[in-house]
Amino acid sequence: MPVAHNTALDDRLARARVASRALPSADRDAALRAIADALERHAGGIVEANVRDVEAERARGTAAALVDRLSLDRSRVRAVAEGCRQVADLPDPLGRVSAGWRLANGLRVRKVTVPFGVIGMIYESRPNVTVDAAALAVKAGSAAVLRGSSNALASNRALVEVMRSALTSAGLPGDAVQLIDSPDRALVTELLEARGKIDLVIPRGGAGLIRHVVERARVPVIETGVGNCHVYVHAAADLDDAGAIVMNAKLQRPGVCNAVETLLVDAAVAERFLPPLAGRLRDAGVELRGCERTLGLVPDAAPATEADWGTEYLDLILAVKVVDGLDEALAHIARYGTQHSEAIVTGELAAAERFRQEVDAAAVYVNASTRFTDGFAFGFGAEIGISTQKLHARGPMGLAEIVTYKYLVDGEGQVRD
Repeated sequence: MPVAHNTALDDRLARARVASRALPSADRDAALRAIADALERHAGGIVEANVRDVEAERARGTAAALVDRLSLDRSRVRAVAEGCRQVADLPDPLGRVSAGWRLANGLRVRKVTVPFGVIGMIYESRPNVTVDAAALAVKAGSAAVLRGSSNALASNRALVEVMRSALTSAGLPGDAVQLIDSPDRALVTELLEARGKIDLVIPRGGAGLIRHVVERARVPVIETGVGNCHVYVHAAADLDDAGAIVMNAKLQRPGVCNAVETLLVDAAVAERFLPPLAGRLRDAGVELRGCERTLGLVPDAAPATEADWGTEYLDLILAVKVVDGLDEALAHIARYGTQHSEAIVTGELAAAERFRQEVDAAAVYVNASTRFTDGFAFGFGAEIGISTQKLHARGPMGLAEIVTYKYLVDGEGQVRD
């Protein structure tokens, strides 16, 4: 890689570090409201930039669901701006005393939340993440270094320009939000190896991106996961509820990580449930890929391959398997699930409780759509990602997951024997 790239990245990280030191004591809420107002004022220019990205993807033949992830219109820009205001309205995550005690020697100890410092975000497509990540980082007192995908470059440049200008107008350093806007992928690896210059990296995207980040990072990483999510329709399910849940989980936004990718149907209800549901899904444009028993009930479904059970489609495709009871459903989820979001539809309390206990996932649902695994839906405000790991953070990550802590110790001259 040319030396100029190294110099440019080092400079951005250094300026982010300096900016981060000014954030904890600044009026971060006023700055976030200024960003929200500026996004709405400049919505026309943002949408115009986004149109260039969207048209380029359509010309490449990108799937409609993935184009939808990339697309912004004025209503989506307003929603992103409102997300900033909601983050501003949340309680300050800094300076919270989570524990405090006095030692026998008189020392007073407090465990207090503090910023990480500089947070890197590496993500694909969705330009709303550009604003969500920056807003959450600023609220948490950290600078944000953003690296979106090349197919959203025009959109991200427009969004970051607006945010940096709004920060400056609010009296905060614009360098608190940095965009790595080169499409050179080698810069991602450099960012991941910038130990001591960046405090935390959060990847958000497909399996390939997350694997690359986890394998190459020399800085701390919170792993946001692939969403191969399941809905299991149990023998004791209300089939009307089950149909509505499956339709919502697949169709409400098929290109997101909490959309259902595999439907498991108990053999006891498959004959009554699958044919009418398949018709509704077919009418909505969903391609079904089924096991042999599914094909017997839905002849126009495509045969499922082994790969289908482990695929996050992010598209109007649904794998369908008929299972012999809860044991087989649990075994299938354990084998192919990605510990993201899993759901059971049942009216039987014992089945629901066993599903809750045995399914290893960040979010486990009983009689509800997997689409609720989301920071807004959980009441966190904008989220920075959905973690499928078990260390530090799990599930939708809001402000509480992007601060760290330190111990404050007050004494009166004590020395240790």
